[in-house]
Amino acid sequence: MSSTKGPRQPSRRDFIRAAGASAGAGAALAGGFGFDLGFSPAFAAEMAKETARSEKPLRAAFSNAGLQATWCAQGKRAAEWWGKLLNVEITWFDGELSATKQRAAIDNMASQKWDFVAIQAFGIGTLTAPVNKMIDAGIPVLDMDTLIAPLEQIKVHSFLAPDNEFMGASVTQALLDEIGGAGTIIMTQGALGHTGAQGRARGFESVVKKFPKVEVLDTTPADWDVTKAVRIWETHLTKYPKIDAAFFHNDDMALAAWNVMKARGRTDIKIGGVDAMPPAIQAVSEGRMHATVRNPSCRIHGGAVLAGVAAVVNGEKSGEGIPKHIITDGPVVTKANAPGMQWMQDHYLI
Repeated sequence: MSSTKGPRQPSRRDFIRAAGASAGAGAALAGGFGFDLGFSPAFAAEMAKETARSEKPLRAAFSNAGLQATWCAQGKRAAEWWGKLLNVEITWFDGELSATKQRAAIDNMASQKWDFVAIQAFGIGTLTAPVNKMIDAGIPVLDMDTLIAPLEQIKVHSFLAPDNEFMGASVTQALLDEIGGAGTIIMTQGALGHTGAQGRARGFESVVKKFPKVEVLDTTPADWDVTKAVRIWETHLTKYPKIDAAFFHNDDMALAAWNVMKARGRTDIKIGGVDAMPPAIQAVSEGRMHATVRNPSCRIHGGAVLAGVAAVVNGEKSGEGIPKHIITDGPVVTKANAPGMQWMQDHYLI
């Protein structure tokens, strides 16, 4: 997928001047370039200060669940932009929203030599063998957004991901508050093998159980596929004459379902999603969506580029120079913060 026009790229001189002088300069870099990755400001400053642009081009391989999903497509653009900044040539292996197709792509990836690799798995446990092959070859592997395998079972360099339970809980809470803590709700899940979807479901359930007057009508997964989401919601709207709220595991599915609701005259249903992609930010601003929460695609994919460069150029060690698990949370999006959230995404900062 071709990249959209991004922000002005800092020159190498700008980057090194910001990165090399002091911890204060590092903090300025972390704030100005948007790399608050969820750890302490002091650590972020040191990481920014010490990570230099590679003198020679580095070769990196990236894969995420599927570029049909707008979150994944945005992540690809962000990774490529940060790659240009840090002198990294990125080759993309599309997961195509299929565990089988992604496994074939990662088998192909594992047959080649890379300076570092970053992967968002479509499903946990589906890529373990080829990823271990790359790790055994000494290639740093960054895990993005969803677990390739439990961290105690695989030696990935680091795992960059949001708190999915927080995201699921915060949007569900906003929806149930809006309907007065009583009524009916549907959850449309992503892929059941995706640990991010599993966390969002746990977040949903943790909130719903506090509201005895709320009935969950259905939790059918749509696997991140908007066509499946449309088909499922055509059935829901026929079967259920009263649906007060709906929580979707991503915004693409939420907005696809909203089009079905609009066609059926059911726009009274309060809907919420996850990812806070630009169309969802606009929908929140216009009142078509009640809430979404930012899963920071740019922060995760760009952070993987930065972490890979730090591993290769600086010799940064897993669990020492970089935490084994980095929380990359983003905020709940409201009408008040929507414009700023859009600006941050436009510049690949969150």
